[in-house]
Amino acid sequence: MSRSLCAHFQRRVAELGPEVAIRRADGTVEYTWAEYGVRVRKIAAGLASAGVRRGDTVGLMLTNRPEFHLVDAAVMHLGAVAFSVYNTNTPAQIAYLFTNAEPAIVITESQFLPRVQEALIGIGDTQLVCIDIVADGTITLDELVNLGASDFDFVAAWQAVEADDVLTLIYTSGTTGNPKGVELTHGNLLYQLEVITEVIGDLSRGRVISYLPDAHLINRWICQYAPMYFGITVTDVDNPKTLIEVLGRVRPTFFVAVPMLWYKIKGSVEAGVAGETGVKGALARWALEAGKKKAAATVEGTQLSRVDQVAATLADALVLSKLRAKLGMDDLVSAVSGAAPIDVAALEFMLALGVPVMEAWGMSETSAVTTVNPISRPEYGTVGRAIPGTEVRLAADGEVLVRGGGVMVGYRNDAVRTAQTLDEQGWIHTGDIGTLDPRGYLTIIDRKKEMIINSGGKNMSPSNIEGALKAASALIGAVAAIGDNRPHIAALITLDPEAAAVFAQQAGVLDPTPASLAAHPAIQAAMTDAVAAANKRLSRVEHIRSWELLPEYWIPGGVELTPTMKLKRVPIAKKYADHIDALYEP
Repeated sequence: MSRSLCAHFQRRVAELGPEVAIRRADGTVEYTWAEYGVRVRKIAAGLASAGVRRGDTVGLMLTNRPEFHLVDAAVMHLGAVAFSVYNTNTPAQIAYLFTNAEPAIVITESQFLPRVQEALIGIGDTQLVCIDIVADGTITLDELVNLGASDFDFVAAWQAVEADDVLTLIYTSGTTGNPKGVELTHGNLLYQLEVITEVIGDLSRGRVISYLPDAHLINRWICQYAPMYFGITVTDVDNPKTLIEVLGRVRPTFFVAVPMLWYKIKGSVEAGVAGETGVKGALARWALEAGKKKAAATVEGTQLSRVDQVAATLADALVLSKLRAKLGMDDLVSAVSGAAPIDVAALEFMLALGVPVMEAWGMSETSAVTTVNPISRPEYGTVGRAIPGTEVRLAADGEVLVRGGGVMVGYRNDAVRTAQTLDEQGWIHTGDIGTLDPRGYLTIIDRKKEMIINSGGKNMSPSNIEGALKAASALIGAVAAIGDNRPHIAALITLDPEAAAVFAQQAGVLDPTPASLAAHPAIQAAMTDAVAAANKRLSRVEHIRSWELLPEYWIPGGVELTPTMKLKRVPIAKKYADHIDALYEP
């Protein structure tokens, strides 16, 4: 294993010089590996002249764009530590991160500049770089580059970086309390990159799409570090609404999505097939059923009959392969769902299309990837087995503990919370409750602090209930299952803004506000059907017996959701206390 990711980056620059390394989805910006290498060298020299030293931190608040890769890589080559800020963060949230991380320089773009400037008030003398406009109190990226000394020893700088040097800070989403700055080293990420192909396949010279926040480790892992290691081409999508169209053009070889996107893909395909008429419609529905039979056999570990096998082969050739091509998923080596629990129905549906999605589990504190449910031996409903070199065991109360090469150094400037999470034997106490089967397959039940215990003493997983409901309708955006110390399960439901907009257009709704749409009879009927469908897949005690479709959207980074769309359950309970009480009225 190399001493740092810098060595892998330089190797790719030398080997793949004229090949495209990074590009904007709209085609306006593109860098070859050779150009990438030159630009990183120049930015590193500018940063060094601006006073950035090994171990210093550099803050980044940027959208998914090539400049992010350039700056992040340049910081890395100095042995400095880059951290990214969620684009939805408020000035107060940003100020907390800056106070904790103490950045020497912050690099941003014009749309975030006012928030960053407000956050920096009173924090100290921090140089501010704005990459796309000239503004008072800032310098441009080109001006930063021009600061670079001609005699800067770039090679000596990156060759001095060691495996134990901190590579990045990843700030947790902060469902309770302030975010924690997870310190991860070059060695943490190199270990995972070295073993991951044993689990998910060969990623070399592939294609990925950067569309998730770079403040989230999974996007940094897939679209920054893995490309350096495997020579992958990255396409940056700064507008997530264009993702589906970009998927069709890029045809990624490695694609990772959060559950909500897999639910949307499932809903889109189902709606498309249902909308087909005549012979074409009948063929599409027959093919999907044939795919579902094959998927069910895979899930159950059984063999298809000869007739069903022939049908599945024909269905794939005539219909399903074309659906995959339309989705841009016909060249995938690996498809992964992560960041939150996914309902098995979505995984089974994607498998029916011929896209086996591996559910992975981990956390920032374990470098994102801890277990993977492998294609070769999947156990649906579990998150698979630990990757090679990582240990997973359960504490006496069922809490999942993790030890291995991906375990963090600790939390930035927070010895107390570090000691609460990382014990003296090197085990991370994840806060998740799980079960392990004899073959080492892990099932995550829920967060330790989020388990519902109803008034009858029954323990339930809210995420299991929420996932079943979200998988039942593409119109659903977020769900909060309620029931702690209550007689039954109730649910607060919100619409997905994009799906709601499509419905409004198709239905000719003149007032497409969330309040108007939530009251629309067709949407209310769809919610009733979705609840009924979810209840069929849940145990009786988990059944949703009352619900409300709220007349508003829950936006990532708002009161109810973290930037990674995790529920903020305490603020939700407080804000919607009257709504919740009403769900339990006789």
